[in-house]
Amino acid sequence: MTSSETSSVLDLAPVVPVVVVEDVADAVPLARALVAGGLPAIEVTLRTPVALDAIRAIAAEVPDAVVGAGTVISPANVADSVAAGARFLVSPGWTDTLLDAMKGSGVPFLPGVSTTSEVVALLERGVSEMKFFPAEAAGGTAYLKSLAGPLPQARFCPTGGVSPANAPAYLALKNVGCVGGSWMLPGDAVAAKDWARVETLAREAAALRR
Repeated sequence: MTSSETSSVLDLAPVVPVVVVEDVADAVPLARALVAGGLPAIEVTLRTPVALDAIRAIAAEVPDAVVGAGTVISPANVADSVAAGARFLVSPGWTDTLLDAMKGSGVPFLPGVSTTSEVVALLERGVSEMKFFPAEAAGGTAYLKSLAGPLPQARFCPTGGVSPANAPAYLALKNVGCVGGSWMLPGDAVAAKDWARVETLAREAAALRR
């Protein structure tokens, strides 16, 4: 799958960087460093006032990036994110209202789950790709492994407590398509605008593919 084909977020790269942009001026160089390191799918979380502007800038200036919006928790977030250029959506959890908005957005999405019932409910609604969050706190690899038997059709992007140390164990699971994390964006590197270091860490993360 190429970065221009976003029918499945799970197949773009082994790791989806989860990015919190505090300064919109960092958005484009940060995205370029991640893409250069082999991580084209970039989740910009809607946790800061400049998040939508960051998505807009990356969408306009980094053509090889597949920029998405994270921490999507309302229909307004969905509409604003897509209008800004987001090519996928990620939520920490879901409700029927939010799911309807994401389904109607026209872009791929990963609704968040942390229980078996939530997974079954999404499958019932025709959704088989989801975010598992908070991954480590909700049971980690052991939990996901136990879901593979009864619910083999569900595929996950575990996020929350995922690190270079445990990412390979997640990626080895047959029901995991990719993982989400922010370890390739250490605060000191971003503060120093050390994009070369970000690129190096991204390249190491990209090499975690099974």
